[in-house]
Amino acid sequence: MNISDKPLKNIIVLVSGGGTNLQALIDAQNNGQIIGGKISCVISSNPNAYALVRAKENGIPTRIIPRKSYKDNKSYSEAVLEALYEEYADLIVLAGFMTILDKSIVKAYPYKIINVHPALIPSFCGQGFYGLKVHEEALKYGVKISGATVHFVNEIADAGAIIMQKAVAVKNDDTPEKLQKRIMQEAEWKILPETVSLFCQDRIEINNGKAYIKED
Repeated sequence: MNISDKPLKNIIVLVSGGGTNLQALIDAQNNGQIIGGKISCVISSNPNAYALVRAKENGIPTRIIPRKSYKDNKSYSEAVLEALYEEYADLIVLAGFMTILDKSIVKAYPYKIINVHPALIPSFCGQGFYGLKVHEEALKYGVKISGATVHFVNEIADAGAIIMQKAVAVKNDDTPEKLQKRIMQEAEWKILPETVSLFCQDRIEINNGKAYIKED
């Protein structure tokens, strides 16, 4: 069956903040670069997230599940999981989602949750490595190349199968903020939509715990 003959996969994007990675996905979708799927819902842990505005401006349904309304990660994850079932999620994209989810969601959606990390895993990743902290550590170490990684999410932070990576040069006058912006523009906003499209075309396969991209 041709990919165009299959129903579009439902892409659910989880957000907490400004939604720049969500915007990259929306732009790719509007430009016809996401094949075989559509962003069918944006779920936010923060009722004031600007990502919700981005979604609404593009006619994408939204749901708010405030983290503060739940006593712990387990109860919060149960609420998110119920929403994912209700939205018939085929692919879940963590796009600046700042809440740690319980392993129940990973078990319910194995190899169906992806995240973009602002470094070349296995460098500068794992528990506590997020936001500017990643770039601060990269500059402190003196690396000449950094970049971004899109990977599947498993029960260990940033340890899921790597799908795509893109390198970005580190410049002598870089600050964490400058490096963060360059990595977003040159890597994150490119490989995240590309990975989403590959997933929706059924072109990512898992072999011995590693992800491989099938040729056209």
